[in-house]
This record gives sequence, C-alpha cells and structure tokens, in this order.
Amino acid sequence: MIRTVESEHHMSPQVLAAYSYCETVTGHQARNFAYGIRLLPTPKRRAMSALYALSRRVDDIGDGTLPTDVKAERLEETRTLLGRVGDGKVAEDDTDPVAVALAHASRVFPIPLGGLDELIDGVLMDVRGETYESWDDLKVYCRCVAGAIGRLSLGVFGTEPGARGAERAPEYADTLGLALQLTNILRDIREDAGNGRVYLPADDLAKFGCSAGFHGPTPPEGSDFAGLVHFEVRRARALFAEGYRLLPLLDRRSGACVAAMAGIYRRLLDRIEREPEAVLRGRVSLPGREKAYVAMRGLSGLDTRTVSRQTVRRRA
Repeated sequence: MIRTVESEHHMSPQVLAAYSYCETVTGHQARNFAYGIRLLPTPKRRAMSALYALSRRVDDIGDGTLPTDVKAERLEETRTLLGRVGDGKVAEDDTDPVAVALAHASRVFPIPLGGLDELIDGVLMDVRGETYESWDDLKVYCRCVAGAIGRLSLGVFGTEPGARGAERAPEYADTLGLALQLTNILRDIREDAGNGRVYLPADDLAKFGCSAGFHGPTPPEGSDFAGLVHFEVRRARALFAEGYRLLPLLDRRSGACVAAMAGIYRRLLDRIEREPEAVLRGRVSLPGREKAYVAMRGLSGLDTRTVSRQTVRRRA
C-alpha cells in the first residue's frame, strides 16, 4: 500500500530531477524493463526507475573491468550507501541522484531495501567467479540477483486489498524472478562464456555432454546441446507457471506491468526452445513490435484472467 501520495507540485525540484535521471538511465539501458514499467502510474514508474538505476549501478560494478578487490570495495561502498538510504540519512540535495530518488521512493512505498543487499551478495558471487554444481546451488544466486528484485518490485506494486492468497505474493514474486533469470542465463550462454562465467549447473552440463563449455557458435562435439536447452526451458516454464500466480493479486496496472515484462521473457524462451543453437551465435531478442504487442496483452488483463481461471480450477 502507498504510504503517501505526493504530487509534482509538492515534490522538491531536487527529487524530481533525481527521478528524471533514473528514468533516463532506465530508458537507455533496460529496454525490456522499460516496456513494462511505462504501464504504471507515475509514482510507481518513478519508484521502479529508482530501483533499476541502483540495481544497474551494482551490475555495472560487477561486469566492469576493475580488479576484483576494487569491485568488492565498490560494492561494499554501495552497501554503505543503502544503509544511509534505509536510515533516512540521504538529504534531498545529496549529489547522488540515484540515492535521492531511492530514498524518496522508500518513504512513499514499503520497499524491502534488504533485497538490494541480496543483489550485492549475488554480484559478489560473480566477482568471485563462483560456479554452481546443482540447481539448488544456482537457485541461491538467482534469488539474490533476480528473486530479490521481484520482492523489491512487489513493495512498489502492493497487493489488491482483500486479494485471496496475498500472503504468498512475495513467494510468487521471487519465483517469477527466478524464471526471468534462468531465461537470461540461457539467452546469454555464449556472452557469459566469453567473460569466463558459467551459470548452468555442472550436473546438468555433465548430463548432456556439455562440460567442455561454450566457446564458439557450435555446441561441444558429441554433446546434446538441444537436450540441455530443452531441459532448462522446461524448468523455466515451471517457474513461470508458479510465478504467474502473482498476477491476480495485483491491481490492474501493476499486473499489466508484470505480465508485460514476464511475457517478453516467455517469448524469448519460446524462441530459444525452437532454435537452441541460436544462443551460441548471438543474443536472441524480440523486435519492438512484438514487445509492444506483449505490453498491450498485459494491459488487456488477458494473462491475469487466464491465471485466475486456472487458480479457481485448482481450488475446485
């Protein structure tokens, strides 16, 4: 639930400028995300942009070219900044616009800022070059870098008053984050391999003969790469099915935002399933017109109504 509603007339110029900066960052660097949040009312859209801008900063530190120890230091500095935000110690005339916007958003919405600490923990895993033996191990990482974002976003969205099962909304938001992250991992297999990162569980790679890794536009010799991709796609689809149970718990525009963002990734998953080796040749993406269609589908409430009917049948 929104704690207060502040119009532009009552918002300081510094806060408005800070939000404008965060929205610019989001529009330039997060195309899929931006398609979803444009469906939100202005206060929620701004708050989501502030969350994205801070998350982008954390990701950029982890993905940058700085030495490992410097990356770790910068991430801990960001954690300290989050502590200042949470303690209400960021002034509106602070020189960091992301901190100003996030501080304001956290006063307006019940955002669980600890989720950003989890994001930092996940990026530190990247910095240390951790790999994952099993899906259970990978889930820990995915919950940090994506499930936490789902729970943070839920703090902005809120749930519909009286929505049945609303107590499970954080669980569904977390699971939907896992679905999106696993889709990202499949999409970025080649790019991540080029950066020395392997995310898919070692158990799965071994099962399908892919332990040698992905270093070119073709699968490892003798491997069942398509089998590996289809196996992970099924896992992602199960996560999407569970996470989509969040939709009926949200108001119409928040539900449309989530349906749009998740819908884009589900369509990416469809493309990857149809042509698994495409992810070894380059990044699979959707054209703008298809993203716009997904956004309109979300705004229509079609996905929400479908999930609601399925939920009713489960209860019957």
